[in-house]
Amino acid sequence: MAFAPVGPEASFFEVLDQHRASLLAALRRGGGEPADGGTRLASSSEVLASIESVIQDVITSLARNKAPVFTIDNRSSWENIKFEDSVGLQMVPHCTRRKIKSDSPKSVKNFALILKILSIIYKLVQSNTYATKRDIYYTDSQLFGNQTVVDNIINDISCMLKVPRMSLHISSTSKGLIAGNLRYIEEDGTKVHCTCGTTAVAVPSNIQGIRNIMTDAKFLLIVEKDATFQRLLDDNFCNRMSPCIMVTGKGVPDLNTRLLVKKLWDTFHIPVFTLVDADPHGIEIMCIYKYGSMAMSFEAHNLTVPAIRWLGLLPSDIKRLNIPRDTLIPLTKRDQMKLDSVLKRPYVTCQPFWRKEMEMMADSKMKAEIQALTFLSSDYLSRVYLPNKLKFGGWI
Repeated sequence: MAFAPVGPEASFFEVLDQHRASLLAALRRGGGEPADGGTRLASSSEVLASIESVIQDVITSLARNKAPVFTIDNRSSWENIKFEDSVGLQMVPHCTRRKIKSDSPKSVKNFALILKILSIIYKLVQSNTYATKRDIYYTDSQLFGNQTVVDNIINDISCMLKVPRMSLHISSTSKGLIAGNLRYIEEDGTKVHCTCGTTAVAVPSNIQGIRNIMTDAKFLLIVEKDATFQRLLDDNFCNRMSPCIMVTGKGVPDLNTRLLVKKLWDTFHIPVFTLVDADPHGIEIMCIYKYGSMAMSFEAHNLTVPAIRWLGLLPSDIKRLNIPRDTLIPLTKRDQMKLDSVLKRPYVTCQPFWRKEMEMMADSKMKAEIQALTFLSSDYLSRVYLPNKLKFGGWI
């Protein structure tokens, strides 16, 4: 491979290599993963048949002088979610469902919008063309009202038809960035060569379409915030820790960033770490990458990477490094509610070290941004904190 490693000596990666070996051993014990990484796109004919079946039910109801109804799995209740350590949050097989009735004043508009978007999807699949969620919104922005309405309906349709969103021929504009030792070819033949320099590459909008992926990276680092990601690039962190890959979803990750992280894990099984603020929202973002979200639980197998480890910023690091209290931020009422919510999630029971860190945060009633480390020195994060964590196994 033509990557030119300029990072630390091989001995630096000993603990990382041991961690990777343990991850691979755990995979073998669990019977491994499907060859396609758990991701299966429905064929065009399957999607068309599913939509036709839904419309046939509507026609049948009308023929019987009954008001048509869409029945959709309820994705907003924890009662419908089960947790498996090897997969994350996923919907239970026989979950409660909600009805979207065509004769109810409360849901008639939603019923009509689902029909409209189903029609758009049918035409896209039939003609083998793609549209973004934004494109769909602008087909009738006054009718939809706002983008969130479109986004929620697309997720409902994906859940109702039991097919991944990409199978619906709907893509979304990526907001994530990637840098480091990685090359691939996009669906249209564009060759992408990510670098360890100060410039990142946008996450592709069609992750399933990328091929010929090559890397010799020892680890993948997910960075919560764009500002921290850019600072690490400016500090030449990627080069000094080469070979490695860095990704940021710029806060709560979009679908494409999650799909990319999943694809890199499925393809290479390299250690994946997260660098997030020591606050409830940073922890929740990390949990989305690792275990998924309630809203997208119907597609957990395609999105989650339970092998992810929490590298930093740990609440215990704040104490260990003697970060002054005046550089910390008091937890707001909203923060405390979020922290309480995360502590009650089913996956916390299998993460005792995570629980301990969160309880430490709750007891101190303080949170910290990664930037708090600049108190020690302007480049402490990239020069000391992360290299030491990676070399000596400072993750949980």
